[in-house]
Order: sequence, then structure tokens, then C-alpha cells
Amino acid sequence: MAGVDATLLEDLTRRGLVNQATGDGELEQHLAEASRTLYCGFDPTADSLHIGSLVPLLTLKRFQAAGHKPIALVGGATGMIGDPSFKAQERSLNTPEVVSGWVEKIKAQVSAFVDFDAADNGALVVNNLDWTKDLNVLDFLRDVGKHFSVNNMVNKESVKQRIQREGEGISFTEFTYILLQSMDFSELYQRHNCTLQIGGSDQWGNITGGVDLTRRQHRGKVYGLTLPLVTKSDGTKFGKTESGTIWLDPKRTSPYSFYQFWLNTADADVYKFLRYFTFLSLEEIDAIEKADAERAGRPEAQGFLAREVTREVHGEEGLVAAERISQALFSGDLNDLSESDLEQLRLDGLPSSDLPNDFGDQSLIHLLVEAGMAPSGKPVKDALGRNAVLINGEGVGMDSNGTPADVFTATNALHGRFFIVRLGKKKYHLFCRQS
Repeated sequence: MAGVDATLLEDLTRRGLVNQATGDGELEQHLAEASRTLYCGFDPTADSLHIGSLVPLLTLKRFQAAGHKPIALVGGATGMIGDPSFKAQERSLNTPEVVSGWVEKIKAQVSAFVDFDAADNGALVVNNLDWTKDLNVLDFLRDVGKHFSVNNMVNKESVKQRIQREGEGISFTEFTYILLQSMDFSELYQRHNCTLQIGGSDQWGNITGGVDLTRRQHRGKVYGLTLPLVTKSDGTKFGKTESGTIWLDPKRTSPYSFYQFWLNTADADVYKFLRYFTFLSLEEIDAIEKADAERAGRPEAQGFLAREVTREVHGEEGLVAAERISQALFSGDLNDLSESDLEQLRLDGLPSSDLPNDFGDQSLIHLLVEAGMAPSGKPVKDALGRNAVLINGEGVGMDSNGTPADVFTATNALHGRFFIVRLGKKKYHLFCRQS
């Protein structure tokens, strides 16, 4: 093996990716001495991870690139309990069948970020249901529960907040979550000599519980490292837009919308996000920031960020499609859009609707108003009068207006089904003919 990159922890620190670490400074030496096995857990709370999981996923990849062996743990067991850490209220419990289906989808997602075929440090994906499904409650209480002080558990900040919140409290089920996650660390230490757990800063209590349990059960010396939870400078929640959560699954958030999310990053956040979410070197990021400061007009950092993160999550093909769609909408030349590009726009890229079966009986003005493109018919009529209504890039004037049946024909459609209507300079709507 070529060895490990001893500067990894320094690079993570300079990127702002180190929040807390156990070991009183020992972790850096531990990582520099040899290739280590580390893990991060991902509970299946939906059928897809969202971009809040990107920092730990990319950090696992950084560790592997530095010579260490990553394990991605998908919580088939813990996902049925729900982590109470800093949650305002208890999650709804899902059935084992639902959680099992989510586990398989999330395993496939995390697998895209790490290399399983690396000769010396190939990644693993594990499911904590494998070592809990046959565990009986008496063995669990005797072998795991006896090592935990209720006094200490109650005093953990994540639990204390729930206990002190009037009218909420915490169930015994959620209260025991820390025991299950701690057990994961102890099991992975025993099974794979895993000596490091990483996670978000909200996981500090769970991680230190695992460090302590591994020491008590196996006399093992292991470490914990937490990463910062991503925040935005304006105080709004990261990863949320007006249309909802930004998911990693392209069937829930299209690559186009994913790309646009990063492209719209605020100037105050973009350089921090370049450090968090890309593999550009710190020197390259500093050069981008310096060039932006010297350049008049909009910074170019957002473009770098959008390209790098979209490529990382959706591959080169996803990035090319996102850029192609963006360019087509900007230029108005829609002929190069593929059918899958238009399906992306239909999913979440543009306001969209199916053409009603009786659309030929309506006026074009009424149809566009009904689609929400204008509050009344007057702006549409005015736009038609100045040739400012475009359907698939072609102008529709008052003299050729007629009825929707005249313009929404199969021969005029993109790929036989789609019509992108532009009203003025900025209002778009995607109509789709029903088959």
C-alpha cells in the first residue's frame, strides 16, 4: 500500500470541516501512523438522502482518498427507532417493510461516493439490523445497557432539550437510541477494527457514547470526529427551497434543479461551500475568490460550485444535461433538448401541467391564465399583441392566436408531447399533451 496522507486532518480543519474530536489531539497521530477504518451512519428516514448528508458522504470519500477504509452504515435498525438528537418532537415510526425498502435505496446512493474495488482500502456498506435482529432484550440490557448511566444520558444536551421542552418530552424508545448507535461502533470495532466514527455535530453525544462503550466492552481505543452542520449566512435552512427539500435521488430532485440550487448560492456562502462540498484544492478556491474580488459583476464561484457538486452527485452525464437545459432556457433555442431533459423540467424545473382533454374548446388566453402565467387575460393579450408569447421558441401573435388547438399540435410539439411557453422575459410554463 502506498501509505496514508498525513495532512488529511489539517486539510479538513482548514476547510472548516472539523467541529469536535475526541482523544485530546491523538487523532491526528492515529490517522498518520497507518490506514484506519472509519464509519458514518445514515438512517433511512425517507427513500432518499438529501443534501444535508453530502458533507459526511464526501468526508468518507476524502478519507478513502487519503488511504483509509470507509464504512457506510445504513441504519436498518436505528431507522426504526428515530434519533432524538435536537429534534423538536418524536418522529413517526415506520413499518419494518417501509424501512427495509428505504435501506436498499440508500445503500445504492451511498455506494456512489466510495470505491469498493480499491485493493487495500475498499469501502463497505453495512446494515446494523444484521447484528440487532436476533438480539433479545435481556441480552441487550445486560451486555449494553449496564454500561450506560442514566444520569449521563439525561445530561446530554440533545436529550436535555427534549426533556425540558414543555408538552413534548421524550419516549423511552428514543431515549435508548444512543445505546443502539453506541453498539454499532462497538460492533464495527470488533468486526472490522473500525477505530473512528464521523458524523454531524448533532451526533456528538451518540459518538462519545460509542467511544465509551467500545472501551468498556473490548478495551478498544477509538475516536470520534464531528463535522459542522451546514448553515446559511442569511439564517434560512440549508437544503430547502420554496419547492421543498433538495434530494440526491434524480427522480425526486432533477439534476437540472440540483444544478440550479447550487448556482443560486449567495455570495456570502459560496466560498465556504466550495471548501465543504468540492474536491478543489484550497489554493484553487482561494484563487477563485481572489479573481472574483478583482472582477466587476457577478462572481464565477457559483458556476464552479454548481458544476463540481452536480458532477459528484449525478455524474458527467447529469452535469451535461443540466448545463444543456440551462443554456437552452437562457438562449431560447430549445431544439437541442432531449426527451429526458424535458422530463426533468416537468418534474421540478418549470411550472408544468398536462393539457386538458378539452383544451381546444378554450382560448389560448384562458389556458395561460388557468396555468397561472398571468393573473388575468389582459397581460396575456398585451403580450400577444407585441409578439411576446413564445411556444417552443416561436412567437405567437394576435393574428395567429386562434385557439390552443391551432398551436398545441403534435407536429409543433417537442418530441411529440411538450410545449414550453414563455410569457415576456421570465415567465415559463411547460405543457404536456396527454397520450
